[in-house]
Amino acid sequence: MLGATLTRLRAAAGRWTLLLRSATPRTGRSRRERGSVTAEAALVLPVLVLLLTVAVGTVSAVTAQMRCVDAAREAARAVARGESLESGIELAARAAPAGARIRVDSSAERIVVTVTAEVPIGGGLLPAVTVSGEAVARPEPTGPDPPLMAGSP
Repeated sequence: MLGATLTRLRAAAGRWTLLLRSATPRTGRSRRERGSVTAEAALVLPVLVLLLTVAVGTVSAVTAQMRCVDAAREAARAVARGESLESGIELAARAAPAGARIRVDSSAERIVVTVTAEVPIGGGLLPAVTVSGEAVARPEPTGPDPPLMAGSP
């Protein structure tokens, strides 16, 4: 009886071994190919880091360009309302990216504000990108109010 039990246990253990061997994935790689995954990762990793740096730099440049447009609009609106050029430039400087150049061209017909900024990509490792925003506004009338017409329409 003990011999029969041992025979059944050995047969069951053999089946479990076969099941476990079939469940483990076989890569089919020989001994000399084992380090190739590491070498491939070493080649691909710097490319991925560069792509990530460019992607983050692109988002940074787009954000700076939007800030330039917002700053130009703010200044053009302020100068069109009759505020001084200095206060318009000050408003633009607050909304613009750090180090931005602000130019205001004012005439009787229109006010043009241009805000330009340099955006470093990759912490200065890659070339900087120049972004700008421009806004045009018509000056509001500052003279006396026009006379009201008598009567109802």
